[in-house]
Amino acid sequence: MKLLVINGPNLNMLGIREKHLYGADTYETLVRLIEETAARLQVEVEIFQSNHEGVLVDKIQQAYGKIDGIVINPAAYTHTSVAILDALKAVSIPACEVHITDVTKREAFRQVSYAGMACEAHFIGLGLQGYVQAMEYLARNLRS
Repeated sequence: MKLLVINGPNLNMLGIREKHLYGADTYETLVRLIEETAARLQVEVEIFQSNHEGVLVDKIQQAYGKIDGIVINPAAYTHTSVAILDALKAVSIPACEVHITDVTKREAFRQVSYAGMACEAHFIGLGLQGYVQAMEYLARNLRS
């Protein structure tokens, strides 16, 4: 089983940006956590981050036929990108949406998740543990 974990814009700045919202853990900490979780679940994992919408769309499309499940934190593109939604729908790979913060309790514009419309599960406001729970969800459901 192979999972793809996709992180959108500014997630590479974890540990630097808005620590009161995102905490002090760095992107490198997140990568290690994802790799450790994959090892524990006995799945392969590819981790990808980009600040560019089209690059994220390309990565989703390239997953077709190669990836069993996607964990995606589209970050700011969550609320703006129909292109990412369409890419997720086009490949029909089981996907989970993750957000480190509880976007439901933030600004009004963050209340719509386009990418989330193509995801079968959502892990919101759980910090980095949301990635762990999303990976566990996919591993469990893809094996059954």
